[in-house]
Amino acid sequence: MPWWSWILIWIALVALSLLFYVLLGIRLFRQFMATLKDLGAAGDRLGHLSPAVPPAQPEQAAPVQGSAVFASPVQMRHDYHTSKSARREDRRQRRVQRRTDRGQRQSLGDLDFT
Repeated sequence: MPWWSWILIWIALVALSLLFYVLLGIRLFRQFMATLKDLGAAGDRLGHLSPAVPPAQPEQAAPVQGSAVFASPVQMRHDYHTSKSARREDRRQRRVQRRTDRGQRQSLGDLDFT
């Protein structure tokens, strides 16, 4: 085999490897752009969803963002305990309703004797 055939073989190998890397880069770029397009579409869809929390009633004044910093500790403690007891009561009512729906016995602590 003459010496110039080795040069042709190596040129062909380098050209094929460069072609492979170019095609791989193009494929990777297209997949990346498709992913960005899907991500943008998902962001648009999520941006148009309504919030999961129902809007506050007009008679309830929603606290201003950051107002807890300037509120008195006594008022914040009262708000915390009030909301905590409201959450406990909601859980108790859901538990009683769930057990009623299933036909299960109620716990004495869950029953309201007032």
